[in-house]
Amino acid sequence: MTQSIPVTYVPARNTIFLSFALAYAEALGASRVYLGVNALDYSGYPDCRPDYLRAMQAVFQLGTKQGREGDPITIHAPLVQLKKRRLFSLATNWGFPGN
Repeated sequence: MTQSIPVTYVPARNTIFLSFALAYAEALGASRVYLGVNALDYSGYPDCRPDYLRAMQAVFQLGTKQGREGDPITIHAPLVQLKKRRLFSLATNWGFPGN
């Protein structure tokens, strides 16, 4: 993984998405939030890395009633460790058009 942040970086993008998802999930009484980030073969975004997801999981635990009462909403990022070839294969198998 690269240490430099690309010029295409959007400040706090996934933090904003996860904040809205967390609020909505708690309002629904949901137990999970899914995020489609990828840390392998990526372009260096800080909010697509496993350490970021761990930190946000702590926010989910500490920043909600549900989390403080022992039933935290968990972040699931099933694509985070998949290589691009595997992602493309999954997308193709699920019927998404490829270029």
